[in-house]
Amino acid sequence: MLAVLLSGLAFNALAEINIGVTLSATGPAASLGIPEKNTIELLPKTIAGQTVNYIVLDDASDTTTAVKNTRKLISENKVDLIIGSTTTPNSLAMVDVVAESETPMIALAASARIVEPMDEKRKWVFKTPQNDAQMSTAIVEHMTNNAIRTVAYIGFSDAYGEGWWNEFSKLAEARKIHVVGNERFNRTDTSVTGQVLKLMSAKPDAILIGGAGTPAALPQKALKEKGYKGLIYQTHGVANNDFLRVCGKDCEATVLPSGPVLVAAQLPNDNPVKKSAMDYVGKYEAVHGKGSISAFGGYAWDAGLLLANAAPEALKKAAPGSREFRLALRDALEHTKNLAGVHGVFNMSATDHLGLDQRARVMVTIKDGAWKLSK
Repeated sequence: MLAVLLSGLAFNALAEINIGVTLSATGPAASLGIPEKNTIELLPKTIAGQTVNYIVLDDASDTTTAVKNTRKLISENKVDLIIGSTTTPNSLAMVDVVAESETPMIALAASARIVEPMDEKRKWVFKTPQNDAQMSTAIVEHMTNNAIRTVAYIGFSDAYGEGWWNEFSKLAEARKIHVVGNERFNRTDTSVTGQVLKLMSAKPDAILIGGAGTPAALPQKALKEKGYKGLIYQTHGVANNDFLRVCGKDCEATVLPSGPVLVAAQLPNDNPVKKSAMDYVGKYEAVHGKGSISAFGGYAWDAGLLLANAAPEALKKAAPGSREFRLALRDALEHTKNLAGVHGVFNMSATDHLGLDQRARVMVTIKDGAWKLSK
């Protein structure tokens, strides 16, 4: 009996936590996936005395590859948790796979549909980016405060663009802002001239672009080229420096909601996430250079914080590599309380696997090629 007990203790001591990661490090979403990949490299290699292995795969911004990567990480690498993917379509496609294998997942994509409505599949899924509904509310509030009466929309022709349209159009109409146009484009398109001319013909006071990463610069540059003079809004999907680089001077005066980490140094000292955000910024910029920070790397960092907070509780109940540990890890994630990340304060529950409130958003203006906190 003693030998069996000692054997079990030895197993627990030697067990390692394996984390599977699938990110869009190449393809249309690469400007989002690369800072996420860079951030995974900064996550702690030990938690509560246990070695943590991160197995990182590139899904090339492709939904089929994201699913294939997830299956491989679960069946071959026997991971205890999945982090990813970068985009909404990829993350939505992964839900069935993680639920079937009872493996918890922390998504790095924005759509509320990833975790809502809660059901037997989504109970295994958590996420760190703010919901499109939260960010839509911030944009609509900014519009009403700036006397915007008419608005047009152009977004991705996928789940990200559709999710934003559904949330934004509903809120805009409720606040008496008339939506006068609704167009779509693909992430890989090279021209949106036709869509832009249709929107401009309606003479909207403002236009919201529902895109992410560098592809979201395409309609903005087209609007400027055609002489649009109204206010242009983007979503938090563009909060990275590659977007600023590609969009260039055509981005000037653009308004968008973002997680606080994007403007961490500009936050007031009493902001509850300033300390954790500045800690991450310091670590990331020490490796990748001053000004290299992006909101997307922050989503991966928050996933790491959630893991580091939940794993010690799960380790009290089971050893890594077992179904019992995965279940305990899922339960611990669901009971996360008052965890200050770089994007907000996480308070999870059985019905809320995001757990962020309005402290997770700020409004930002692009000025002189940089992010400026809107007062």
